[in-house]
Amino acid sequence: MTQQREDLYFNLIDQLLRCPNGQEPEVLEAQPELLDAGLIQTIMQVATGFAHQGNQDGAQFLIHVARELSKELGFYPDVSNKE
Repeated sequence: MTQQREDLYFNLIDQLLRCPNGQEPEVLEAQPELLDAGLIQTIMQVATGFAHQGNQDGAQFLIHVARELSKELGFYPDVSNKE
């Protein structure tokens, strides 16, 4: 991953953290070229940092975003449909 791409990921994560509640899908859809495994990995790194700094709400929010994005991109199995 290049530094430039990582900076784009961090910028997108910052936008997610600042956007009004419920607007996250629009923020993500505005930059489809960044929606990949690298973004998910970067989100989890930031979430881990938040958790270590005591920002549990921020960490939980980012983990939720990463999980939903993983499902959308097919990286995370949706176990709720399996019976």
